[in-house]
Amino acid sequence: MSVLYVLLPLALVLAAAAVWACVWAVRTGQYDDTDTPQLRMLKDDDRRK
Repeated sequence: MSVLYVLLPLALVLAAAAVWACVWAVRTGQYDDTDTPQLRMLKDDDRRK
């Protein structure tokens, strides 16, 4: 029973940290560019010299 007193707050802190990280990533624009990554593989950057 005493394990729940440790694991439950720890799980809540980890869940809050994950939510905070997701909100931070969205607010800082990490998910703004959704077109370039899928088109980047089509661009031929092989320059052989």
